[in-house]
Amino acid sequence: MRAPQSRTKDGPVRARSELAGLAVTVGERAGDVHVVLPNDIDDPGTPSGGNQYDRRVCHGLRERGWRVHEHAVPGDWPRPDATALAALADVLGALPDGAVVLLDGLLASPAPEVLEPQADRLRLVVLVHLPLADPAEARTLAAASAVVTTSGWTRRRLLDRYPLDAGRVHVAAPGVDPAPLAAGVDGGTSLLCVAAVTPAKGHDVLAEALAGIAGLSWTCVCVGALTRDPGFVADLRAALSGSGLSDRVRLAGPLTGAPLDAAYAAADLLVLPSRGETYGMVVTEALARGVPVLGTAAGGLPEALGRAPDGSLPGLLVPPEDPGALADALRRWLGDAALREGLRRAARARRDTLTGWPDTASRVAAALSAAVA
Repeated sequence: MRAPQSRTKDGPVRARSELAGLAVTVGERAGDVHVVLPNDIDDPGTPSGGNQYDRRVCHGLRERGWRVHEHAVPGDWPRPDATALAALADVLGALPDGAVVLLDGLLASPAPEVLEPQADRLRLVVLVHLPLADPAEARTLAAASAVVTTSGWTRRRLLDRYPLDAGRVHVAAPGVDPAPLAAGVDGGTSLLCVAAVTPAKGHDVLAEALAGIAGLSWTCVCVGALTRDPGFVADLRAALSGSGLSDRVRLAGPLTGAPLDAAYAAADLLVLPSRGETYGMVVTEALARGVPVLGTAAGGLPEALGRAPDGSLPGLLVPPEDPGALADALRRWLGDAALREGLRRAARARRDTLTGWPDTASRVAAALSAAVA
């Protein structure tokens, strides 16, 4: 287990927090917060939006004066065995009475038997990246002092599914870093998909759609971990080979830092064919570079896409699990220069409305303060 880390910075700050759909000003009472995380949070081989979110929030809380103590818990989360549950119990059991604890939902949601005995002693705040929709999660969230979700869609879903007090469920959407405008390749033919190669992200749907437009000019780079579902990856490679697309669709594996920046810079269009998304951080990462998005109208993805100030969409949305609709949208993109230019203008306008990670950290800090109160 990784040793706890902490850093101190004096001085109260003010934050905006959206509680039950209302923007209110909350005075943060910065103090100690214990952040309980999956053990692979910093593994470069398995980068994820959830891990990036956790890391950026820890950094932002420190900047706001919180003394952050990290506890990384080993285990196959969110499918813990007895050893993983015991490790989580040891971490929580060692914390002092009244401690404020921010738990990644991957650990917390499947472990109500660990959290419930600590609920009266600790201020438990659960950060829900991906709702599990099962009785264990219902028990965990009922035991929490507060819940933080990463999108308004997730908040609504939890409130619809569980008998939670709406005032305890907060939204802290992911931020995005400023980035230079992408140059692309030729204005249209360079497609990019950034997502772990798993069934949930819909790469099989993308492969079928691309096979339907094989007669058009395009290339596609898929950036994302290839180790989470080896069987699915093998089937995807076979499908691409059978369609004669192996030389046009490149499975690049996980990229971070400068290589990922370069992939975005070379992209004309981000394609995200997910079967479900609670938000979709890669959507705003593309928009931060002025790159339009072709995504599915799944979960919180439309929320991430948003609209330009004039109300126009900075991309296209299609139904999930519909390769025909995805292929039709790609045909429109590739064949209509005026459409491409309009979407590019909207993406650049949306770029100016995106919020950064400091806003995310302020919203999480406000939720922590509310849990203490």
